[in-house]
Amino acid sequence: MPETKASIDQYIDVFDVVNDVVILKDKSLRAVLMCSSLNFALKSSQEQNALIYAFQGFLNSLDFFCQISITNRKLNLTDYLSGLAEKQTKQTNELMQVQITEYISFIKSITEMNNIMSNNFYLTIPFSAVLTTKQNPLEKIKNALSMQTQKQGTFTPELFQQYKAQLWQRVEFISAGLASFGIQAVPLQTQELIELLHDFYNPQDNTELVAPEELQTAIG
Repeated sequence: MPETKASIDQYIDVFDVVNDVVILKDKSLRAVLMCSSLNFALKSSQEQNALIYAFQGFLNSLDFFCQISITNRKLNLTDYLSGLAEKQTKQTNELMQVQITEYISFIKSITEMNNIMSNNFYLTIPFSAVLTTKQNPLEKIKNALSMQTQKQGTFTPELFQQYKAQLWQRVEFISAGLASFGIQAVPLQTQELIELLHDFYNPQDNTELVAPEELQTAIG
């Protein structure tokens, strides 16, 4: 018998995604940053050591936990190749037609011999109103009692904005720290968070349908 929606929901911690924030069932919040990468292997040993010590110092400066995640998505270039074929038929320059045809053959040969993967790097930043260190014990108890009177995973608009502001202080601190050693971090927006969560809970659909930018601009 297939599982009902109610039985599946018990395994999912996410309650909702609102205003670029993931709300969990325990009323804690999450922001997710998409981060750029560094080609560590191409750097000199001195640069590598400097990066390691800088990252170590950055981690030691945090008073909250973060989660680093990497997603691997297989590129599906079918639509991209179809677009190239359409451009090839519309091309009036014979030399360009030949070049596009050869380029299509080249891309097909690569994809047939190798699984081309797209790697994305994410940093998840948590915030819990009850566990935050910026509150004294009385404030923590007051917030806990206030949250217990609400439905699971829900907040009053005022509380949500207050907690999001504190979460975003952490986001800005993390972003500045990563930027100091060359990593750019951008918060995911609501739709991007929904798509990321969908991919996480549906790994069988984990295929990147959009060709990488360098391929998109190769022909123009």
